[in-house]
Amino acid sequence: MKKPRRNHSAQFKARIAMEALRGIKTVAEIAAENNVHPTMVTRWKTELTEGAADLFERKNAPDLEKRGLEKNCERLERKVGQLVIEKEWMEKKCRVGDRSVRKALVDPSDAQLSLRRQCALLGVNRNRLTPPEPRATITDLRIMRMLDELHLRFPTFGTRGLRRLLKREQGLNVGRKRLRRLMRLAHISALRPRPRTSAPGKGHRIYPYLLRGVDVTRPNQVWCADITYIPMPRGYCYLVAVMDWYSRKVLGWELSTTMDTAFCLRAFRSAVATAGRAPEIMNTDQGSQFTSTDWIREMKQHEGLKISMDGTGRWVDNVFIERLWWSLKYEDVYLKSYETPRETGRGVGAWLERYNTERPHSSIGDRTPDEAYFGIEAESKWRAA
Repeated sequence: MKKPRRNHSAQFKARIAMEALRGIKTVAEIAAENNVHPTMVTRWKTELTEGAADLFERKNAPDLEKRGLEKNCERLERKVGQLVIEKEWMEKKCRVGDRSVRKALVDPSDAQLSLRRQCALLGVNRNRLTPPEPRATITDLRIMRMLDELHLRFPTFGTRGLRRLLKREQGLNVGRKRLRRLMRLAHISALRPRPRTSAPGKGHRIYPYLLRGVDVTRPNQVWCADITYIPMPRGYCYLVAVMDWYSRKVLGWELSTTMDTAFCLRAFRSAVATAGRAPEIMNTDQGSQFTSTDWIREMKQHEGLKISMDGTGRWVDNVFIERLWWSLKYEDVYLKSYETPRETGRGVGAWLERYNTERPHSSIGDRTPDEAYFGIEAESKWRAA
């Protein structure tokens, strides 16, 4: 028996999207409480943020529907007739040819045509499509936290090595397919060189690595940015930080329950506001957030800024911020086990404040990041006897 398709009301979608925007609960928690897929929560949140400006524009726009109703009816009737003819023609043409090509045309994320309707139009069996990503269970979340801890200890281990460690240290026998899925969900990958097996997608240009052989001698010469996974008992968050290479100071950061480009942009703009300027070089990895059109457009708005990207699998190119993640998780996140995104944000923010103002680094003359950034000499608390 086929499971009936659920049609959610606009009020239901708006309520779920607002709950996701508040950041009090994770996407996984909201999805479980309302019996919807986490992908739908993320999509509704995105639709709400992107369409919020239209609400104010419509209030000030003239009422075109009432004034042009009669004139538009005749035009719409002609358009409907034309579309019916074109639809029948397209249905005949689309049913001819390789079935794998037609299957590739199906878009599960399309908000206007249901998956059932797309398959009917293209003549594709819906049961032959790739199944959606399964939901993360409580056990999955527990394993993801273990994987995150093991990855910090053994960053070069892949699914085979992590599987052996889980069995040896935790007594868990987890399949490699499940491990691969959970690692992808937790944004974890083995840090080692990989062959270049595919080219970047359209509109995702990869920029060269500009820091090889460069002496970083002053603040705001080079910034770097990276994203990490923050585990919680009933879900997870993503944290992005923008760091000044010379001083190790975290200039901007942002926490989100979804891994998109928007929260990366907010962190970069916060860093620019803190520094009062953009860097000379902005270095990131080749993640989809940092190769997206929105990110590249933001970088190009700052005159003189050069874009630099790590080599594929080259974790050492961004080693300073990787070290920051290790310290943050072992000194704060794993010890306190935050329950909600809001609590996580407060705790991480307090730790980063202490990191900037109180934590000395031997590589910058035993100064704190703030002292190195603002050119202040370290204050010695020791006096000669």
